[in-house]
Amino acid sequence: MEKSLPLPLEQQARVAAPRSHVRRFLTVTVAAALTLYCAKPLLWDTAARVGHPSHGHASSKAQCAQLAPLFPPADNEALQQMWDYLHTPAFENASIIRHSGAVQVATESFDDMGKIGEDERWDTRYKFAAYLEATFPRVHSDLKLEKVNTHGLVYTWQGSDETLKPLILMAHQDVVPVPASTVDAWDHPPFSGFFDGTFIWGRGSMDCKNQLIAIMESMELFLDAGFEPKRTIVLSFGFDEEISGNEGAGHLAPFLHERYGDDGVAAIVDEGAGLTSVWGQTFATPGVGEKGYTDVYVTIRMDGGHSSIPTDHTSIGVSSELITAIEAEQYPTFLADENPILGLLQCGAAHAPEFPKKLKKLLTTHAPNTCKAKPDYLALEAAKMGRPFQYLMQTSQAIDVINGGVKVNALPERTEVIVNHRINVGDKPEHVWERLTGLAKPLAKKYNLTLHAFDGTKEAANSISLSPSETTLQVAPVTPTDVDTLTPYAILAATTRALYGEDVIVSPGMMTGNTDTRYFWSVTKHIFRYGPGFDPAWDKGLGNIHTVNEKVSVVNHFNMVKWMTLFVRNMDDADLAQ
Repeated sequence: MEKSLPLPLEQQARVAAPRSHVRRFLTVTVAAALTLYCAKPLLWDTAARVGHPSHGHASSKAQCAQLAPLFPPADNEALQQMWDYLHTPAFENASIIRHSGAVQVATESFDDMGKIGEDERWDTRYKFAAYLEATFPRVHSDLKLEKVNTHGLVYTWQGSDETLKPLILMAHQDVVPVPASTVDAWDHPPFSGFFDGTFIWGRGSMDCKNQLIAIMESMELFLDAGFEPKRTIVLSFGFDEEISGNEGAGHLAPFLHERYGDDGVAAIVDEGAGLTSVWGQTFATPGVGEKGYTDVYVTIRMDGGHSSIPTDHTSIGVSSELITAIEAEQYPTFLADENPILGLLQCGAAHAPEFPKKLKKLLTTHAPNTCKAKPDYLALEAAKMGRPFQYLMQTSQAIDVINGGVKVNALPERTEVIVNHRINVGDKPEHVWERLTGLAKPLAKKYNLTLHAFDGTKEAANSISLSPSETTLQVAPVTPTDVDTLTPYAILAATTRALYGEDVIVSPGMMTGNTDTRYFWSVTKHIFRYGPGFDPAWDKGLGNIHTVNEKVSVVNHFNMVKWMTLFVRNMDDADLAQ
Protein backbone atom coordinates (compact mmCIF):
# COMPACT_ATOMS: atom_id res chain seq x y z
CA MET A 1 0.00 0.00 0.00
CA GLU A 2 1.14 3.51 -0.72
CA LYS A 3 0.81 4.70 2.82
CA SER A 4 1.67 7.47 5.15
CA LEU A 5 0.83 7.89 8.78
CA PRO A 6 -2.74 9.10 9.26
CA LEU A 7 -1.77 11.43 12.09
CA PRO A 8 1.19 12.22 14.35
CA LEU A 9 1.97 9.48 16.82
CA GLU A 10 2.43 9.45 20.55
CA GLN A 11 3.72 6.41 22.34
CA GLN A 12 0.98 6.47 24.99
CA ALA A 13 -1.42 3.59 24.49
CA ARG A 14 -4.50 3.78 26.67
CA VAL A 15 -6.06 0.53 25.51
CA ALA A 16 -6.76 -2.33 27.88
CA ALA A 17 -5.32 -5.70 26.90
CA PRO A 18 -7.77 -7.45 24.56
CA ARG A 19 -7.44 -10.69 26.54
CA SER A 20 -9.66 -9.19 29.24
CA HIS A 21 -12.60 -9.42 26.85
CA VAL A 22 -12.70 -13.21 27.02
CA ARG A 23 -14.54 -13.18 30.34
CA ARG A 24 -16.54 -10.13 29.37
CA PHE A 25 -17.57 -11.78 26.13
CA LEU A 26 -19.51 -14.50 27.91
CA THR A 27 -21.41 -12.17 30.20
CA VAL A 28 -22.03 -9.23 27.92
CA THR A 29 -22.73 -10.81 24.55
CA VAL A 30 -26.41 -11.58 25.05
CA ALA A 31 -27.16 -8.18 26.49
CA ALA A 32 -25.29 -6.44 23.69
CA ALA A 33 -27.06 -8.45 21.05
CA LEU A 34 -30.44 -7.72 22.57
CA THR A 35 -29.59 -4.04 22.78
CA LEU A 36 -28.74 -3.93 19.09
CA TYR A 37 -31.26 -6.24 17.54
CA CYS A 38 -34.23 -6.24 19.90
CA ALA A 39 -34.09 -2.64 21.03
CA LYS A 40 -32.22 -1.07 18.15
CA PRO A 41 -33.58 2.47 18.71
CA LEU A 42 -31.92 2.56 22.14
CA LEU A 43 -28.52 2.20 20.49
CA TRP A 44 -28.96 4.15 17.29
CA ASP A 45 -31.35 6.96 18.15
CA THR A 46 -28.91 8.48 20.63
CA ALA A 47 -26.09 8.63 18.09
CA ALA A 48 -25.36 11.64 15.94
CA ARG A 49 -23.87 11.70 12.49
CA VAL A 50 -20.10 11.35 12.34
CA GLY A 51 -18.02 12.62 9.45
CA HIS A 52 -20.60 15.08 8.14
CA PRO A 53 -20.15 17.80 10.74
CA SER A 54 -22.30 20.85 10.91
CA HIS A 55 -20.59 24.17 11.41
CA GLY A 56 -20.63 26.90 13.95
CA HIS A 57 -21.01 26.10 17.65
CA ALA A 58 -22.45 22.57 17.46
CA SER A 59 -21.17 20.24 20.16
CA SER A 60 -18.10 18.25 19.14
CA LYS A 61 -19.37 15.31 21.21
CA ALA A 62 -22.64 15.39 19.29
CA GLN A 63 -20.63 15.23 16.05
CA CYS A 64 -18.47 12.34 17.27
CA ALA A 65 -20.92 10.03 19.00
CA GLN A 66 -19.44 6.71 20.09
CA LEU A 67 -21.37 3.47 19.95
CA ALA A 68 -21.59 0.77 22.58
CA PRO A 69 -19.36 -2.25 21.97
CA LEU A 70 -21.06 -4.83 19.76
CA PHE A 71 -20.50 -8.54 20.35
CA PRO A 72 -22.08 -11.34 18.32
CA PRO A 73 -24.75 -13.47 20.00
CA ALA A 74 -23.35 -16.09 22.40
CA ASP A 75 -25.85 -18.76 21.38
CA ASN A 76 -23.48 -21.00 19.42
CA GLU A 77 -21.19 -23.17 21.53
CA ALA A 78 -18.83 -24.03 18.67
CA LEU A 79 -18.31 -20.37 17.77
CA GLN A 80 -17.80 -19.55 21.44
CA GLN A 81 -15.15 -22.24 21.66
CA MET A 82 -13.53 -20.78 18.54
CA TRP A 83 -13.38 -17.37 20.20
CA ASP A 84 -11.83 -18.88 23.32
CA TYR A 85 -9.29 -20.72 21.17
CA LEU A 86 -8.10 -17.37 19.74
CA HIS A 87 -6.72 -16.55 23.20
CA THR A 88 -4.66 -19.71 23.64
CA PRO A 89 -0.95 -20.41 23.10
CA ALA A 90 -1.94 -23.14 20.64
CA PHE A 91 -3.58 -20.62 18.31
CA GLU A 92 -0.84 -18.04 18.77
CA ASN A 93 1.97 -20.47 17.98
CA ALA A 94 0.19 -21.77 14.89
CA SER A 95 -0.63 -18.23 13.75
CA ILE A 96 3.00 -17.15 14.03
CA ILE A 97 4.05 -20.08 11.85
CA ARG A 98 1.39 -19.28 9.23
CA HIS A 99 2.25 -15.60 8.98
CA SER A 100 5.99 -16.20 9.05
CA GLY A 101 5.63 -18.70 6.22
CA ALA A 102 3.76 -16.18 4.09
CA VAL A 103 6.54 -13.62 4.53
CA GLN A 104 9.08 -16.21 3.39
CA VAL A 105 7.45 -16.32 -0.05
CA ALA A 106 8.90 -13.29 -1.82
CA THR A 107 6.23 -11.72 -4.04
CA GLU A 108 7.91 -8.49 -5.12
CA SER A 109 6.34 -6.10 -7.63
CA PHE A 110 8.61 -4.03 -9.85
CA ASP A 111 7.68 -0.91 -11.80
CA ASP A 112 8.95 -2.41 -15.07
CA MET A 113 7.03 -5.70 -14.88
CA GLY A 114 6.28 -7.10 -18.33
CA LYS A 115 3.28 -9.12 -19.42
CA ILE A 116 1.98 -11.99 -17.32
CA GLY A 117 3.25 -15.21 -18.87
CA GLU A 118 6.27 -13.46 -20.36
CA ASP A 119 7.92 -11.82 -17.35
CA GLU A 120 9.02 -14.58 -14.97
CA ARG A 121 8.87 -12.23 -11.99
CA TRP A 122 5.10 -12.74 -11.90
CA ASP A 123 5.62 -16.45 -11.25
CA THR A 124 6.26 -15.92 -7.53
CA ARG A 125 2.49 -15.62 -7.21
CA TYR A 126 2.12 -19.30 -8.14
CA LYS A 127 4.28 -20.20 -5.16
CA PHE A 128 2.26 -17.94 -2.86
CA ALA A 129 -1.04 -19.41 -4.06
CA ALA A 130 0.36 -22.88 -3.39
CA TYR A 131 1.36 -21.78 0.10
CA LEU A 132 -2.18 -20.58 0.81
CA GLU A 133 -3.65 -23.84 -0.45
CA ALA A 134 -1.35 -25.92 1.75
CA THR A 135 -1.85 -23.71 4.81
CA PHE A 136 -5.63 -23.28 4.62
CA PRO A 137 -7.04 -26.60 3.36
CA ARG A 138 -10.63 -26.04 4.51
CA VAL A 139 -10.84 -22.70 2.70
CA HIS A 140 -9.70 -24.39 -0.50
CA SER A 141 -11.97 -27.40 -0.16
CA ASP A 142 -15.14 -25.63 1.01
CA LEU A 143 -15.06 -22.20 -0.65
CA LYS A 144 -15.26 -21.50 -4.37
CA LEU A 145 -11.90 -20.26 -5.71
CA GLU A 146 -11.71 -18.36 -8.99
CA LYS A 147 -8.50 -17.04 -10.52
CA VAL A 148 -8.79 -13.75 -12.35
CA ASN A 149 -6.11 -12.67 -14.82
CA THR A 150 -4.01 -15.66 -13.74
CA HIS A 151 -3.00 -14.53 -10.25
CA GLY A 152 -5.98 -12.64 -8.84
CA LEU A 153 -7.69 -14.77 -6.19
CA VAL A 154 -11.44 -14.66 -5.47
CA TYR A 155 -12.80 -16.93 -2.75
CA THR A 156 -16.60 -17.01 -2.38
CA TRP A 157 -18.44 -18.40 0.64
CA GLN A 158 -22.05 -18.38 -0.46
CA GLY A 159 -24.47 -17.27 2.23
CA SER A 160 -27.86 -18.79 2.87
CA ASP A 161 -29.77 -15.53 2.30
CA GLU A 162 -29.39 -14.30 -1.26
CA THR A 163 -31.24 -11.08 -0.44
CA LEU A 164 -28.30 -9.89 1.67
CA LYS A 165 -25.55 -7.99 -0.08
CA PRO A 166 -22.17 -9.72 0.26
CA LEU A 167 -19.22 -8.57 2.34
CA ILE A 168 -15.83 -8.28 0.60
CA LEU A 169 -12.57 -8.63 2.53
CA MET A 170 -9.50 -7.53 0.58
CA ALA A 171 -5.72 -7.60 0.77
CA HIS A 172 -2.88 -7.85 -1.73
CA GLN A 173 -0.36 -10.63 -2.23
CA ASP A 174 2.56 -8.55 -3.45
CA VAL A 175 5.21 -6.53 -1.64
CA VAL A 176 7.58 -3.74 -2.58
CA PRO A 177 11.06 -4.87 -3.66
CA VAL A 178 14.03 -5.10 -1.34
CA PRO A 179 16.99 -3.42 -3.08
CA ALA A 180 20.07 -5.64 -2.94
CA SER A 181 22.05 -2.70 -1.59
CA THR A 182 19.90 -2.61 1.56
CA VAL A 183 19.86 -6.30 2.52
CA ASP A 184 22.83 -5.94 4.88
CA ALA A 185 21.02 -3.12 6.73
CA TRP A 186 18.24 -5.46 7.90
CA ASP A 187 18.48 -6.80 11.44
CA HIS A 188 17.06 -10.07 10.08
CA PRO A 189 16.96 -11.19 6.43
CA PRO A 190 14.07 -9.50 4.61
CA PHE A 191 12.35 -12.72 3.55
CA SER A 192 13.15 -14.81 6.60
CA GLY A 193 9.89 -14.26 8.47
CA PHE A 194 12.06 -14.33 11.58
CA PHE A 195 10.20 -14.34 14.90
CA ASP A 196 12.13 -12.84 17.80
CA GLY A 197 9.53 -13.47 20.49
CA THR A 198 7.69 -10.19 19.84
CA PHE A 199 7.84 -9.38 16.12
CA ILE A 200 7.72 -11.15 12.80
CA TRP A 201 10.32 -9.53 10.55
CA GLY A 202 10.36 -9.24 6.79
CA ARG A 203 9.05 -7.54 3.71
CA GLY A 204 5.28 -7.81 3.67
CA SER A 205 5.00 -8.69 7.36
CA MET A 206 2.98 -5.48 7.83
CA ASP A 207 2.10 -4.52 4.26
CA CYS A 208 -0.01 -6.43 3.88
CA LYS A 209 0.36 -10.17 4.32
CA ASN A 210 -0.57 -9.45 7.92
CA GLN A 211 -4.11 -8.66 6.80
CA LEU A 212 -4.32 -11.33 4.12
CA ILE A 213 -3.25 -14.14 6.46
CA ALA A 214 -5.57 -12.85 9.21
CA ILE A 215 -8.50 -13.03 6.79
CA MET A 216 -7.59 -16.56 5.75
CA GLU A 217 -7.09 -17.67 9.35
CA SER A 218 -10.51 -16.36 10.35
CA MET A 219 -12.17 -18.19 7.45
CA GLU A 220 -10.39 -21.46 8.27
CA LEU A 221 -11.47 -21.17 11.91
CA PHE A 222 -15.07 -20.43 10.93
CA LEU A 223 -15.16 -23.52 8.73
CA ASP A 224 -13.73 -25.69 11.49
CA ALA A 225 -16.40 -24.33 13.87
CA GLY A 226 -19.23 -25.12 11.47
CA PHE A 227 -20.20 -21.49 10.87
CA GLU A 228 -22.89 -21.07 8.22
CA PRO A 229 -23.08 -17.44 7.06
CA LYS A 230 -26.32 -15.87 5.99
CA ARG A 231 -24.44 -13.09 4.16
CA THR A 232 -22.12 -14.14 1.33
CA ILE A 233 -18.44 -13.53 2.11
CA VAL A 234 -16.01 -12.76 -0.72
CA LEU A 235 -12.23 -12.63 -0.38
CA SER A 236 -10.48 -10.63 -3.11
CA PHE A 237 -6.68 -10.69 -3.23
CA GLY A 238 -4.86 -8.62 -5.84
CA PHE A 239 -1.25 -9.22 -6.75
CA ASP A 240 0.25 -5.92 -7.95
CA GLU A 241 -1.12 -3.23 -5.64
CA GLU A 242 2.37 -1.86 -5.09
CA ILE A 243 2.57 -0.88 -8.77
CA SER A 244 -0.96 0.57 -9.01
CA GLY A 245 -2.94 -2.67 -9.23
CA ASN A 246 -3.78 -2.58 -12.93
CA GLU A 247 -3.35 -6.32 -13.47
CA GLY A 248 -4.77 -7.42 -10.13
CA ALA A 249 -7.54 -5.27 -8.66
CA GLY A 250 -7.95 -3.65 -12.07
CA HIS A 251 -9.37 -6.99 -13.25
CA LEU A 252 -10.88 -8.22 -9.99
CA ALA A 253 -13.15 -5.19 -9.60
CA PRO A 254 -14.92 -5.51 -12.98
CA PHE A 255 -15.16 -9.27 -12.43
CA LEU A 256 -17.02 -8.74 -9.15
CA HIS A 257 -18.99 -5.78 -10.51
CA GLU A 258 -20.34 -7.96 -13.30
CA ARG A 259 -21.52 -10.44 -10.67
CA TYR A 260 -23.00 -8.05 -8.11
CA GLY A 261 -23.71 -4.83 -10.04
CA ASP A 262 -23.68 -1.19 -8.98
CA ASP A 263 -23.70 -0.85 -5.20
CA GLY A 264 -24.33 -4.57 -5.01
CA VAL A 265 -21.95 -5.17 -2.11
CA ALA A 266 -22.66 -4.32 1.53
CA ALA A 267 -19.12 -3.22 2.40
CA ILE A 268 -15.45 -3.64 1.59
CA VAL A 269 -12.62 -3.77 4.12
CA ASP A 270 -9.13 -3.39 2.64
CA GLU A 271 -5.75 -2.45 4.06
CA GLY A 272 -5.34 1.00 5.55
CA ALA A 273 -4.93 3.05 8.69
CA GLY A 274 -5.44 1.41 12.05
CA LEU A 275 -5.23 2.46 15.67
CA THR A 276 -2.82 5.01 17.07
CA SER A 277 -2.47 7.49 19.92
CA VAL A 278 -2.53 11.25 19.56
CA TRP A 279 -3.57 14.14 21.79
CA GLY A 280 -3.44 11.79 24.78
CA GLN A 281 -6.12 9.50 23.34
CA THR A 282 -6.17 6.25 21.35
CA PHE A 283 -8.10 6.52 18.09
CA ALA A 284 -9.18 3.98 15.51
CA THR A 285 -9.21 5.80 12.18
CA PRO A 286 -10.64 3.66 9.38
CA GLY A 287 -9.99 5.32 6.06
CA VAL A 288 -13.30 6.46 4.59
CA GLY A 289 -11.75 8.55 1.84
CA GLU A 290 -8.74 8.58 -0.43
CA LYS A 291 -6.88 11.36 -2.17
CA GLY A 292 -6.81 11.63 -5.93
CA TYR A 293 -3.71 11.10 -8.03
CA THR A 294 -1.98 12.36 -11.14
CA ASP A 295 1.54 12.21 -12.51
CA VAL A 296 2.31 14.89 -15.07
CA TYR A 297 4.96 14.26 -17.72
CA VAL A 298 6.75 17.43 -18.80
CA THR A 299 8.77 16.95 -21.98
CA ILE A 300 10.93 19.73 -23.41
CA ARG A 301 12.39 19.32 -26.91
CA MET A 302 15.05 21.76 -28.14
CA ASP A 303 17.78 21.77 -30.76
CA GLY A 304 20.90 19.79 -30.02
CA GLY A 305 24.43 20.39 -31.17
CA HIS A 306 28.03 20.38 -30.00
CA SER A 307 28.65 21.74 -26.52
CA SER A 308 31.60 23.79 -27.72
CA ILE A 309 29.10 26.04 -29.50
CA PRO A 310 26.15 25.95 -27.08
CA THR A 311 22.87 27.74 -27.15
CA ASP A 312 22.22 30.07 -24.22
CA HIS A 313 19.65 27.66 -22.81
CA THR A 314 19.34 23.90 -23.15
CA SER A 315 16.32 21.70 -22.58
CA ILE A 316 17.77 20.83 -19.18
CA GLY A 317 18.14 24.51 -18.31
CA VAL A 318 14.57 25.33 -19.35
CA SER A 319 13.33 22.30 -17.43
CA SER A 320 15.15 23.58 -14.36
CA GLU A 321 13.48 26.95 -14.73
CA LEU A 322 10.07 25.30 -14.90
CA ILE A 323 10.88 23.11 -11.88
CA THR A 324 11.84 26.22 -9.94
CA ALA A 325 8.52 27.84 -10.84
CA ILE A 326 6.59 24.72 -9.80
CA GLU A 327 8.31 24.46 -6.43
CA ALA A 328 8.08 28.19 -5.73
CA GLU A 329 4.45 27.83 -4.72
CA GLN A 330 2.58 25.04 -2.96
CA TYR A 331 -1.08 24.15 -3.32
CA PRO A 332 -3.37 25.69 -0.69
CA THR A 333 -4.03 23.93 2.59
CA PHE A 334 -7.77 23.68 3.16
CA LEU A 335 -10.39 21.42 4.70
CA ALA A 336 -13.32 20.72 2.43
CA ASP A 337 -16.56 19.99 4.23
CA GLU A 338 -16.46 16.36 3.07
CA ASN A 339 -12.82 15.75 4.11
CA PRO A 340 -12.78 12.94 6.73
CA ILE A 341 -10.02 14.78 8.58
CA LEU A 342 -12.56 17.40 9.63
CA GLY A 343 -14.43 14.58 11.36
CA LEU A 344 -11.19 13.44 13.01
CA LEU A 345 -10.59 16.93 14.38
CA GLN A 346 -14.14 17.02 15.71
CA CYS A 347 -13.52 13.71 17.49
CA GLY A 348 -10.25 15.01 18.88
CA ALA A 349 -11.97 18.08 20.26
CA ALA A 350 -14.68 15.94 21.82
CA HIS A 351 -12.64 13.17 23.38
CA ALA A 352 -8.90 13.91 23.53
CA PRO A 353 -7.65 15.51 26.78
CA GLU A 354 -4.62 17.07 25.09
CA PHE A 355 -6.35 18.40 21.99
CA PRO A 356 -4.93 21.88 21.25
CA LYS A 357 -7.08 24.70 22.56
CA LYS A 358 -6.51 26.86 19.50
CA LEU A 359 -7.72 24.10 17.19
CA LYS A 360 -10.79 23.58 19.34
CA LYS A 361 -11.61 27.28 19.14
CA LEU A 362 -11.13 27.37 15.36
CA LEU A 363 -13.43 24.37 14.99
CA THR A 364 -16.32 26.31 16.50
CA THR A 365 -16.13 28.94 13.75
CA HIS A 366 -14.98 26.86 10.80
CA ALA A 367 -17.07 27.03 7.65
CA PRO A 368 -16.60 25.40 4.24
CA ASN A 369 -13.85 27.15 2.33
CA THR A 370 -15.55 28.02 -0.92
CA CYS A 371 -12.86 30.52 -1.91
CA LYS A 372 -9.42 28.93 -2.16
CA ALA A 373 -7.81 32.37 -2.12
CA LYS A 374 -9.02 32.92 1.43
CA PRO A 375 -6.87 31.23 4.10
CA ASP A 376 -8.41 28.28 5.91
CA TYR A 377 -7.14 29.04 9.40
CA LEU A 378 -8.30 25.72 10.85
CA ALA A 379 -6.41 23.73 8.22
CA LEU A 380 -3.32 25.92 8.53
CA GLU A 381 -3.27 25.47 12.29
CA ALA A 382 -3.82 21.71 12.03
CA ALA A 383 -1.00 21.49 9.48
CA LYS A 384 1.44 22.61 12.18
CA MET A 385 1.20 19.09 13.61
CA GLY A 386 3.55 17.95 10.86
CA ARG A 387 3.77 17.09 7.20
CA PRO A 388 1.89 13.76 7.49
CA PHE A 389 -1.11 15.71 8.77
CA GLN A 390 -0.60 18.70 6.47
CA TYR A 391 -0.87 16.59 3.33
CA LEU A 392 -4.21 15.19 4.41
CA MET A 393 -5.50 18.71 3.73
CA GLN A 394 -3.36 19.76 0.78
CA THR A 395 -2.59 18.62 -2.75
CA SER A 396 1.02 17.49 -2.79
CA GLN A 397 3.54 17.95 -5.56
CA ALA A 398 6.92 16.27 -5.90
CA ILE A 399 9.48 16.38 -8.70
CA ASP A 400 10.36 12.70 -8.60
CA VAL A 401 12.07 11.91 -11.91
CA ILE A 402 14.19 13.85 -14.40
CA ASN A 403 15.88 12.46 -17.51
CA GLY A 404 17.91 14.49 -19.96
CA GLY A 405 21.15 14.40 -21.89
CA VAL A 406 23.12 11.42 -23.13
CA LYS A 407 26.73 12.61 -23.24
CA VAL A 408 29.09 15.35 -22.27
CA ASN A 409 29.75 17.54 -25.36
CA ALA A 410 26.25 16.90 -26.76
CA LEU A 411 23.50 19.41 -26.08
CA PRO A 412 20.41 17.62 -24.70
CA GLU A 413 17.68 17.45 -27.31
CA ARG A 414 15.06 16.08 -24.94
CA THR A 415 14.46 16.40 -21.21
CA GLU A 416 11.59 14.77 -19.34
CA VAL A 417 10.40 15.63 -15.85
CA ILE A 418 7.74 13.67 -13.95
CA VAL A 419 5.78 15.52 -11.28
CA ASN A 420 3.75 13.45 -8.82
CA HIS A 421 0.58 14.83 -7.23
CA ARG A 422 -1.83 13.49 -4.60
CA ILE A 423 -5.06 15.45 -4.90
CA ASN A 424 -6.71 16.95 -1.82
CA VAL A 425 -10.34 16.22 -1.02
CA GLY A 426 -12.26 19.11 -2.58
CA ASP A 427 -9.73 19.47 -5.40
CA LYS A 428 -9.31 17.58 -8.68
CA PRO A 429 -6.54 16.67 -11.15
CA GLU A 430 -7.80 19.18 -13.70
CA HIS A 431 -6.86 22.02 -11.35
CA VAL A 432 -3.30 20.69 -11.24
CA TRP A 433 -3.18 20.57 -15.01
CA GLU A 434 -4.46 24.14 -15.26
CA ARG A 435 -1.80 25.38 -12.86
CA LEU A 436 1.06 23.64 -14.68
CA THR A 437 -0.22 24.95 -18.00
CA GLY A 438 -0.16 28.46 -16.57
CA LEU A 439 3.44 28.01 -15.40
CA ALA A 440 4.64 26.53 -18.69
CA LYS A 441 2.98 29.10 -20.95
CA PRO A 442 5.30 32.07 -20.23
CA LEU A 443 8.37 29.84 -20.55
CA ALA A 444 7.21 28.57 -23.93
CA LYS A 445 6.79 32.16 -25.07
CA LYS A 446 10.12 33.24 -23.58
CA TYR A 447 12.08 30.54 -25.42
CA ASN A 448 9.98 30.48 -28.60
CA LEU A 449 8.68 26.98 -27.99
CA THR A 450 5.29 25.55 -28.91
CA LEU A 451 3.18 24.55 -25.92
CA HIS A 452 1.10 21.37 -26.06
CA ALA A 453 -0.72 21.17 -22.74
CA PHE A 454 -2.88 18.10 -22.15
CA ASP A 455 -4.16 18.14 -25.73
CA GLY A 456 -3.07 14.63 -26.67
CA THR A 457 -0.58 15.94 -29.23
CA LYS A 458 2.53 13.84 -29.70
CA GLU A 459 5.65 15.70 -28.61
CA ALA A 460 7.32 17.70 -31.38
CA ALA A 461 10.58 19.50 -31.97
CA ASN A 462 11.05 22.82 -30.15
CA SER A 463 8.12 22.35 -27.83
CA ILE A 464 6.97 21.91 -24.25
CA SER A 465 4.54 19.02 -23.88
CA LEU A 466 2.45 18.34 -20.77
CA SER A 467 0.58 15.06 -20.46
CA PRO A 468 -1.14 13.19 -17.61
CA SER A 469 -0.42 9.65 -16.52
CA GLU A 470 -2.82 6.83 -17.28
CA THR A 471 -3.07 6.31 -13.52
CA THR A 472 -4.76 9.68 -12.98
CA LEU A 473 -7.46 9.27 -10.37
CA GLN A 474 -10.18 11.56 -9.07
CA VAL A 475 -10.63 11.95 -5.32
CA ALA A 476 -12.48 8.91 -3.98
CA PRO A 477 -16.12 9.18 -2.91
CA VAL A 478 -16.35 9.48 0.86
CA THR A 479 -17.85 6.49 2.64
CA PRO A 480 -20.98 7.33 4.69
CA THR A 481 -20.16 7.49 8.40
CA ASP A 482 -23.65 7.83 9.81
CA VAL A 483 -24.29 6.03 13.08
CA ASP A 484 -27.91 7.04 13.58
CA THR A 485 -28.93 3.95 11.59
CA LEU A 486 -27.41 0.49 11.32
CA THR A 487 -24.67 1.14 8.76
CA PRO A 488 -21.48 -0.76 7.93
CA TYR A 489 -19.48 2.08 9.51
CA ALA A 490 -21.50 1.74 12.71
CA ILE A 491 -20.83 -1.99 12.82
CA LEU A 492 -17.12 -1.47 12.16
CA ALA A 493 -16.93 1.12 14.95
CA ALA A 494 -18.88 -0.95 17.47
CA THR A 495 -16.83 -4.05 16.63
CA THR A 496 -13.60 -2.15 17.20
CA ARG A 497 -14.77 -0.95 20.61
CA ALA A 498 -15.86 -4.49 21.47
CA LEU A 499 -12.34 -5.78 20.90
CA TYR A 500 -10.27 -2.91 22.27
CA GLY A 501 -12.56 -1.37 24.85
CA GLU A 502 -14.57 1.81 25.19
CA ASP A 503 -11.47 3.91 25.82
CA VAL A 504 -10.82 3.70 22.08
CA ILE A 505 -12.46 6.47 20.04
CA VAL A 506 -13.48 5.56 16.50
CA SER A 507 -13.23 8.41 14.02
CA PRO A 508 -13.30 8.88 10.26
CA GLY A 509 -9.79 8.82 8.86
CA MET A 510 -7.81 9.03 5.65
CA MET A 511 -4.29 8.46 4.42
CA THR A 512 -2.27 10.19 1.74
CA GLY A 513 -1.64 7.08 -0.37
CA ASN A 514 -3.90 4.93 -2.54
CA THR A 515 -5.06 1.32 -2.31
CA ASP A 516 -6.66 -1.31 -4.53
CA THR A 517 -10.05 0.09 -3.52
CA ARG A 518 -9.60 2.71 -6.26
CA TYR A 519 -11.10 0.18 -8.67
CA PHE A 520 -14.13 -0.71 -6.53
CA TRP A 521 -16.04 2.57 -6.24
CA SER A 522 -19.00 1.34 -8.28
CA VAL A 523 -19.32 -1.90 -6.30
CA THR A 524 -20.26 -0.29 -2.97
CA LYS A 525 -20.53 3.07 -1.24
CA HIS A 526 -19.12 1.54 1.94
CA ILE A 527 -15.36 1.17 1.52
CA PHE A 528 -13.09 1.02 4.56
CA ARG A 529 -9.33 1.19 4.30
CA TYR A 530 -8.61 -0.22 7.72
CA GLY A 531 -5.94 -2.32 9.40
CA PRO A 532 -7.74 -3.35 12.61
CA GLY A 533 -4.75 -5.05 14.24
CA PHE A 534 -3.22 -3.23 17.22
CA ASP A 535 -0.69 -3.84 19.97
CA PRO A 536 -1.12 -1.31 22.79
CA ALA A 537 2.43 -2.00 23.98
CA TRP A 538 3.87 -1.20 20.54
CA ASP A 539 2.05 1.81 19.14
CA LYS A 540 4.42 2.36 16.22
CA GLY A 541 2.07 3.06 13.38
CA LEU A 542 2.92 1.27 10.15
CA GLY A 543 5.95 -0.76 11.22
CA ASN A 544 8.63 0.38 8.74
CA ILE A 545 6.63 -0.51 5.67
CA HIS A 546 8.44 0.03 2.37
CA THR A 547 11.81 0.32 4.09
CA VAL A 548 14.49 -1.56 5.99
CA ASN A 549 13.40 -3.68 8.99
CA GLU A 550 9.70 -3.98 8.22
CA LYS A 551 8.10 -5.94 11.04
CA VAL A 552 4.82 -6.53 12.81
CA SER A 553 4.00 -7.25 16.42
CA VAL A 554 2.42 -10.67 16.74
CA VAL A 555 -0.10 -9.18 19.18
CA ASN A 556 -1.15 -6.86 16.36
CA HIS A 557 -1.62 -9.90 14.14
CA PHE A 558 -3.56 -11.91 16.73
CA ASN A 559 -5.89 -8.96 17.26
CA MET A 560 -6.39 -8.64 13.52
CA VAL A 561 -7.68 -12.22 13.42
CA LYS A 562 -9.97 -11.57 16.40
CA TRP A 563 -11.36 -8.42 14.81
CA MET A 564 -12.08 -10.23 11.55
CA THR A 565 -14.06 -12.93 13.35
CA LEU A 566 -16.10 -10.38 15.31
CA PHE A 567 -16.76 -8.15 12.29
CA VAL A 568 -17.83 -11.00 10.02
CA ARG A 569 -20.30 -12.26 12.62
CA ASN A 570 -21.62 -8.79 13.43
CA MET A 571 -22.15 -8.07 9.74
CA ASP A 572 -23.81 -11.45 9.29
CA ASP A 573 -26.36 -10.70 12.00
CA ALA A 574 -27.01 -7.10 10.88
CA ASP A 575 -30.17 -5.83 9.25
CA LEU A 576 -28.37 -3.02 7.44
CA ALA A 577 -30.03 0.25 6.54
CA GLN A 578 -30.19 0.46 2.76
